[in-house]
Amino acid sequence: MHMGALRGLVFDKDGTLFDFRATWGGWTRRVVEELSGGDATRAGQLSDALGFDPKRGDFAPGSPVIAHTATEIAGHLLPLLPGIDRAALVARMNALAADVTLVEAVPLGPLFARLAAMGLRLGLVTNDAEAPARAHLARSGLVERFHFVAGFDSGHGAKPDPGPLLAFARQEGLRPGEIAMVGDSRHDLVAGEAAGMLRVGVLTGIAGWRDLAPHADVVLDTIAGLPEWIAGLG
Repeated sequence: MHMGALRGLVFDKDGTLFDFRATWGGWTRRVVEELSGGDATRAGQLSDALGFDPKRGDFAPGSPVIAHTATEIAGHLLPLLPGIDRAALVARMNALAADVTLVEAVPLGPLFARLAAMGLRLGLVTNDAEAPARAHLARSGLVERFHFVAGFDSGHGAKPDPGPLLAFARQEGLRPGEIAMVGDSRHDLVAGEAAGMLRVGVLTGIAGWRDLAPHADVVLDTIAGLPEWIAGLG
């Protein structure tokens, strides 16, 4: 599906801008550590609920940490945490998320300078909360590059709902067909399809080529391949 010149890109954050395992493995360890209070059995149960293997630092393909909101992730943990308040748990998870050690999927500064020089409007739509998302962009020196940033709590809905993608299109005065959604999960690509956008899958998350290809116009190894792909659209 291509409907004329590409004028905008809307990015997922985790697994797209930042390497998923390297970045969110550390966050998951800290969440489990805090909530288990040093109890090895409880830590094992919490890791299992999050689809996380602490020995390998890897996630199961169905892990709720992938592409889900903090509120949804909390829902997987609360049955194991009697007496813990959901809102307090979500707030703590978001605080740990804002402080996570970020590992860039590719050198982001030069790539985003190049995309900006191409005159593209740039948006970020994440199922993380908006405050940590903005903190992550600021720490990577990218916050000025993005014309639009939305988290699950920004009032536009959460992926796979197309609401936040369409909010970016509206704000920038673009038609959906002039925008590509770039992400590492089915959630991203399904949202892009529902919004009527081009869809670019990248392999810096947990999903493999086979998972993404049926839902994508193209699958790239990393977002470093975007300028060449865009040039080839003609």
